[in-house]
Amino acid sequence: MSWPIVKLGDVCDLQNGYAFKSSDYVEESNTLSCRMSNIRPGGVFNIDYNSRFLPDEFAEKYKQFLLKDGDVIIAMTDLADSPKILGVPTVVKTTGRNILLNQRVGKLVIRDTSIIHFPYLKLALNYPRVRDIYKKYAGGGLQINLGKSDLLSVEIPLPPLAEQKRIATILDKADAIRRKRKQAIKLADDYLRSVFLDMFGDPVTNPKGWEVQSLSSLCKKITDGTHHSPPITECGVPYVTAKHLKKTGLEFHKNPWYISEESHQAIYSRCNPELNDVLYIKDGATTGLAAINDYDFEFSMLSSLALLKPDYDKITSEFLCMFLNHPRTKLVLTANMAGAAITRLTLAKIKDVKVPLPDLATQKKFSETYISVRNFLEKVASSSDLANQEFNSLSQKAFAGEL
Repeated sequence: MSWPIVKLGDVCDLQNGYAFKSSDYVEESNTLSCRMSNIRPGGVFNIDYNSRFLPDEFAEKYKQFLLKDGDVIIAMTDLADSPKILGVPTVVKTTGRNILLNQRVGKLVIRDTSIIHFPYLKLALNYPRVRDIYKKYAGGGLQINLGKSDLLSVEIPLPPLAEQKRIATILDKADAIRRKRKQAIKLADDYLRSVFLDMFGDPVTNPKGWEVQSLSSLCKKITDGTHHSPPITECGVPYVTAKHLKKTGLEFHKNPWYISEESHQAIYSRCNPELNDVLYIKDGATTGLAAINDYDFEFSMLSSLALLKPDYDKITSEFLCMFLNHPRTKLVLTANMAGAAITRLTLAKIKDVKVPLPDLATQKKFSETYISVRNFLEKVASSSDLANQEFNSLSQKAFAGEL
């Protein structure tokens, strides 16, 4: 069974926000501007995130833009380098404050709640096939915009109300499992960072007075991958770039790239990643992210990645990786990056990084904890992948009328 298809404008009206000027904002008040940044990934409303205040008299002056608890707002702009929130609806919670709708945020008004159920609508507008439609209307470069007419033209399947509620209940339960997996990953990562801080102190201020050494003196080799990317092939030798390095570690197999054996040998002769080496993103939006190489096969690298070969008589891979990934370290290292369109850390700057170095025995104690937590995270990530697959499968069946 397939459900009828309707345009969003058939079931909802949309009110645009007001274009408040930068000169309108004040230091603090009980009246806030609801902007794009207040809609967080997953459709979470957070008016306290990056708050901007307006004069309290604006609540009366612009009362037609005043939001109330339960209002549904939707993001009409997205930034290419931010979490994708374009077209994501969310519910307003005012917590007793005046909140005025700003431009590029729209208020969705459901005309008849006997026709459409908001939890279902939220899921429908987040469905990948529907979100792909946004690309058709989106214009601009880094800032992608949807106009009012564009958004109201988006089509969604519309089953009977009882079926909408059933679908929403099933998918909400499946989504709750996904959220719990994500929360477990975050808690484990927070725990590891807390252990590091407790054992070694702040990596920038070095309150425990560890001896400070340059990274070049702690590594047998620091280099980067090829600066001339070879042709990608359907099979061959694995080719790793910054896109394969995530917060959870290296993830080559989810989106594998390959190059010829000939190209690999030319690259590998200079840059030879081996098991337990540390890879470090030095170019682009994710600069400053490190991961330990847990692959026991040969691969080549692009120059967006630096290769760090620890001298194990001085430093462990786990300590080095955690040091580089610490928010304080990242902040210092990325503060003076070179480049305009593409920001980058040079090898010279990486080699000159100052590392407060604890004794090796203490580092190894941390490594035991690090390995234990990473093993746990690997299991959670695997179950998280299964939860995502299950949610996507249920979504596909639901919106096709097969659930």
